[in-house]
Amino acid sequence: MQRIPVTPEGYARMKEELDDLIKVQRPNNIMAISEARAHGDLSENAEYHAAKERQSFIEGRINDLKDKIGRAEVIDPARLNHDKVGFGATVTLMDLDTDEECCYTIVGSEETDVKCGKISINSPVAKALIGKEAGDEVTINAPGRTIEYEVVEIKY
Repeated sequence: MQRIPVTPEGYARMKEELDDLIKVQRPNNIMAISEARAHGDLSENAEYHAAKERQSFIEGRINDLKDKIGRAEVIDPARLNHDKVGFGATVTLMDLDTDEECCYTIVGSEETDVKCGKISINSPVAKALIGKEAGDEVTINAPGRTIEYEVVEIKY
């Protein structure tokens, strides 16, 4: 069984989503199926088919979350060495070509949200940053170009 690294916050979010699916969304959808069924002919009942489709999605997501929670390895960044980039670190980088700064937080694959600056520990950028210290330079081979960064700051 392969463990999935997650931050305490990511683990809590998965548990909250599972709880919401089981206690709120599933019962509401069961009611929607019952109401749609009461409207008669199911073969042409769009509400019924939509509710059944939603039920399938909810059950699939519940099973997915149960699996991920069962395999989760909660890693508390507060316990890690704060001098170097590691899991849970928020890293400020300076693009050495453009002098533009960017910021990434290294999280587990289940928490990845590139729009919010959260990148997977399995991503090429995170792999290049792991173990680096403030002041270190790192080369990242991105699609289309190679980017040279300097690690400006590491926060946990």
